[in-house]
Parts: sequence; C-alpha cells; structure tokens
Amino acid sequence: LFSTSLLLISESSRGYTGQQSEQPEVVTKYGRLQGKQVTVKGTNRLTNVFLGIPFAKPPVGALRFSPPQPAEAWISIRDATSFPPMCLQDRAMLEQFEDIFPAKQFNFSISEDCLYLNIYTPAHSDEKSKLPVMVWIHGGALLTGGASMYDASALSAYENLVVVTIQYRLGILGFFSTGDEHARGNWGFLDQVAALQWIQENIKHFGGDPGSVTIFGESAGGISVSVLVLSPLAKGLFHKAISESGVALLSAMFTSHPEAIAKMVANISSCDASSSAAMVHCLRKKTEEEIILNSQQQQVGEADWKPVSRYNNSQITVIPAVIDGVFIQKNPEELMARKEFSAVPYIIGINNHEYGWILPYSSNTPGLKEGMHKETILSLLQKMNQLLSVPAEVVSLITDEYLGDTDDPVALRDQFLDLMGDAIFFVPAIKTSNYHRNSGAPVYFYEFQHRPSLASFKPDFVKADHGDELIFVFGGAFLTDDIDATEEEKHLSRIIMKYWANFARNGNPNGEGLVEWPVYDTNEQYLQLNLQQKKAKKLKGNRVEFWTKTLPEKIKIMKEKKEHAEL
Repeated sequence: LFSTSLLLISESSRGYTGQQSEQPEVVTKYGRLQGKQVTVKGTNRLTNVFLGIPFAKPPVGALRFSPPQPAEAWISIRDATSFPPMCLQDRAMLEQFEDIFPAKQFNFSISEDCLYLNIYTPAHSDEKSKLPVMVWIHGGALLTGGASMYDASALSAYENLVVVTIQYRLGILGFFSTGDEHARGNWGFLDQVAALQWIQENIKHFGGDPGSVTIFGESAGGISVSVLVLSPLAKGLFHKAISESGVALLSAMFTSHPEAIAKMVANISSCDASSSAAMVHCLRKKTEEEIILNSQQQQVGEADWKPVSRYNNSQITVIPAVIDGVFIQKNPEELMARKEFSAVPYIIGINNHEYGWILPYSSNTPGLKEGMHKETILSLLQKMNQLLSVPAEVVSLITDEYLGDTDDPVALRDQFLDLMGDAIFFVPAIKTSNYHRNSGAPVYFYEFQHRPSLASFKPDFVKADHGDELIFVFGGAFLTDDIDATEEEKHLSRIIMKYWANFARNGNPNGEGLVEWPVYDTNEQYLQLNLQQKKAKKLKGNRVEFWTKTLPEKIKIMKEKKEHAEL
C-alpha cells in the first residue's frame, strides 16, 4: 500500500526545468493567489503552478478529530509558490525509502496544519477554458505520503488539463474513531470530500470545468477513489474515476467496530480509556511529537499483517476506516453488490508484480533474495489471514493452489509473491470491475507490465512492481534529467498520459493513434500496458475462478461441517 516510484519524481518538484519569471495570479472565492510559471521538457507549453492552497481550516486544537471546516478568506495576495507541509506522519517511514532509493532525500516538512492542495494548469487557460480536471489522491497506506511528492506539470502541459493534487489527514489523526458521536472517524476521507467541494467552487478560476472532474489515485489513493465512488457524501463531486493498484475490497482497511482499536491507541498514548469522551479529550491535548511517537508504537488494526519499518523493527499498521453508516454506509462489498454507488466511468488496473519488491521488502519478508521455504510461507500466511480475508484454517488450501509440490526456494518465493499480489490487489480489482460493470457504467481494466529501466536497484526477478506505473502517468522523464528513461519509455509515458487524459475528457481512454482499449464487459477484455500495448481477455482466469468460486465454496463446506460437528 505504499507508493514508490513517485518518490523518484518528487525531487523534480523542487527545481522545475526552465523556470520562468512570470508570476501568474488568480482570484478565488477566498482571496488572490500568486503562483509561478514553469516549462516542461519536450514542449513549449507553459504551466502555471499554484502550491499550498488551503481548502479547509487547519484541523488543530478543538478541530482535531473533527470534520474539516471551510477555509478562511485572506486579504492580501497569498504566495502560492512553496510546497505545503505534508500531513503529520512518522518521518522514519519516509526515511525508509531513502534506503531503498539511493541518493534521494525527501526533505518535506510535516505538520498537523496540512489541508492544502496544489494546482497545475496550462498558462493560456482562463475562466472560459473549461478544461477537464484531474484530482490526484496520493497513496501511502493512509499513513504516509503527500501531494507535493507528485509534480503534475508534465501531465498538465502535455495534455492540456488542470491537475490538482490534494492532501488528507493520515494515521491516528486521519482515522481515529470511538464509534460514536465523540469521534466518528474517517477524517482523512472527509478531507478528500472537502477538497472536492473546494474544487467545485473554485476550479473555474484556474481554467477548469467543475462539471468534468476525474479523481485518480494509486495504492491507498486508489482505495480512496474506490471509497469516494461508494460514498453518498461524494456523489456529484466527480464524474469519472481511476483506481491504480488499490480498491475498497481490502477488508483489513475497514472496520465496523473501531472501539477496541480506539482503546489500544488511548493506552499507547497513556490516556484514560474508560470512555469515548475521556479518550478524545486526552488525545486532543497530545503534541504533534507525541502523536508521531504513538504512531511508531502502533500495533493495532484488524490485520495481523503490518508493514514493518526498518529503522528499529517496530511494527506499524493502519488504523482502518470506519463503516459508520454515513460516509461509508455499509460494508464496501455489500454496497457494490447492491449497486449503491456512483455509476461513473471507471478505469481500474494493477501491475503484474504488485507484491514484487517494495511491499515485501518494507515488511522484512525473509528469503526475498535467496528464496523461501514452505514452512516460512505457511507461517507468514497464518499471520496474514485477516489481510487475505480468509479464515486461518483455509490457508493450506491457498498454499496448495499456489505452491504445488515444489521445494525449490526460488520457485516458492515467486509463487508466494504472486499469491500476495493476487489476494491484495488483483482479485479485489477484478471483483470491483465486475460489480461496477454490472451497474451499466463503462469500466476499462489494465495490467501494467513494464519494469522501468530505472529499477536497476531491484533484483532481476522483479517485474512491474507496486507503484512502477506512476513515473509514466506523471511524465517523470519530462520533469527532470535525474530520470534516465529510454526513448521507448518516454513514448510509453506519452501514451499512458494520453489514455488517462482522453478518459478525463470523454469518459473513454481511446483516441487517435492509440491501440484500442476495449471496454471491460462479460468477455473481461483488458489492455496490457507495456512498451507495446495489446488487447487481451480473462486475465489470470484460473486464479479468479479459485478466489471467487472454488475457495468460497470450500470455506462454506468447512463452516457447515464445523456447525454440524458442534450440534
């Protein structure tokens, strides 16, 4: 659930290529902004950039664990040329990526005062332009990340779009819930809704069309997009959606009973856990430093799986979102099955090695390079059964399906990585696509297959890892000379930006000069995104059959036998 390749783009956000002296100004509902104008490699189009625009009041003091409040107006010209701080998070989780990505320093400031967005818009645009708007929601397991890690100036310049990158509260501050009126929860998701509401009110001043908004995100950002599609509170605030490597059918990210987790957080924080009011009162008094320290000790959540940060082997896991009956009205799969969601055009996709390197490496998975033993895999899967959304007693059925009778450590490792990628990313994505298709809304499915040439620091067995498509979606090769992309990769980036932009314009990614991307219908057609694009159908059909039919039937039989034995 971590975003990865984005971090390779982030440094380019600090020094734009060929920065201009122009200082564009825009008047919004809340006041006047002064941004900056930049050029992008390979095009003579200029992009106006406005950074750190507040879309809500700072969620501090009494507003901690409260829904976002409308931003306040300002009187003088507001400087919008500096990146906002990222939302409060454990910096060690970011520093972990400095181990993974040598020579990259992610020196972003962090603060609880973080409800800001960045806007990238073509320099020629004005209020009459009515350009399509794309709103990016960053990933990071709902624990880490920020809008400023993504430079959208290339996507905006090449495709003549307005691109907005937004921030939202993370971790304890973003998702703590007592399950009652004292702290309903889902604060981070409500921040996303507030940002979309701000965009509806103001994006016309930046040349954008509030009637043509596409939300897109990766990993936890893809899950966020999927949740916004399901939430009645977001209905009408967007018109198309793209979920990259993440959807709302990951049960470990949601809970109907947050009370036990709230008490764990309170205990870690040395707070009185005897009542909801006492917990909230105490946690509101904690300093930012104390909140971060408590996040480091966090070992809560429904999943036993915990991404392990490498700085001291302490275990960090998500605080799940809450099925609160308001923002998320029912279990996500129930909402999908009942077609209770916004039936908008939807691109859903995955990479062909989602659990290839970054995620297992971040989790300290043993035997990644040299190979794994069956006993190790069984032990790991027993601990991860909640993440896999299966009872612990059926783990052996899954290992039989994937591992077969081989004892070769390398083959076992490869099958384990495929198993995890299928369970966490692929199967939920296919199921979501099927539910959405059944509503009558158009769905376009992709599998990204290209291992970037800049992934040389990863072992040779890794294919298209989690996050590897991001550098192509955002045109990273056109942002900085640090990215040594091949000409073929630059061409692939232009193609992917074009597909995404066509979709934002028309609700259909197809266009002149592009390989046809078929609608995902009952034939389950999809597009293979590689240096050469290709139509295909029924991706991993045997695995889909196993996870959606064979395994549920076996679980049902096991439950019936167990119930019969107890009579």
